[in-house]
Parts: sequence; C-alpha cells; structure tokens
Amino acid sequence: MKKMTAKEEEIMNLFWNKGEMYVKQILELFPEPKPHYNTVSTMVRMLEEKGYLGYRAFGNTYQYYPLITKEECSNKNLRGMIRNHFGNSFKRVVSTFVEEEDLSLEELKELIREIESQRKSRK
Repeated sequence: MKKMTAKEEEIMNLFWNKGEMYVKQILELFPEPKPHYNTVSTMVRMLEEKGYLGYRAFGNTYQYYPLITKEECSNKNLRGMIRNHFGNSFKRVVSTFVEEEDLSLEELKELIREIESQRKSRK
C-alpha cells in the first residue's frame, strides 16, 4: 500500500469519520474556499488506486468507502517508521523514548505490566 499525501490523509479522515460518500458529499465537508470538484475526484481516485478506498457504481456515479480502518492505517505507518528509522527494532524505539526522557521508568514499568496482561488474556 503506497503512502498517502497530507491532502489524501485529510480526505481519508473524512471517510473514517463519515463512512461511505460520493465526491459531492466530500466536497461539501471542505471549508471555504472549497477545492474544485475535479481536484477532489482525482484525489479520491488516487486513494482508490492506492488501495485505501473501494467503490460501488450507481449508474455513472460512484460511492466510495474506506477499505482500511484508521487504526490499521496508523499501525502500518508506525511499522513502516520503525522499519525505516529504527532498523525494525522495537527495542531501539523504546530506548530512544527512555533516553530522551519522554518515557519515565514508572511509565515503562506500567507498559510492561500492560503487555504482560494482554499476553496472558490471549492464552
């Protein structure tokens, strides 16, 4: 799945919040000055080509809907960042947060307890 541009992500957020829509409905959600209909239509088609949206044809118009949830998208993006910037090492990610003091020792212990609890509940 190819990465989204900032504008494409903005449109996907509309889908994640509202559900299935026609291009006309998407356009109505934009503040003034609204982008041109063709611009929004092109971005929606790009999202469909990238695998983020599906569609249903109704005559010569299309109703688009998300194929991926926001959570799934966030997880894919996070995994890509970890792969590209941290050598695919989750340990390096956590170490970075601890070293930068963005994550306290107590928060790290709490995270470990949550992970252990989740693993126990899966068994």
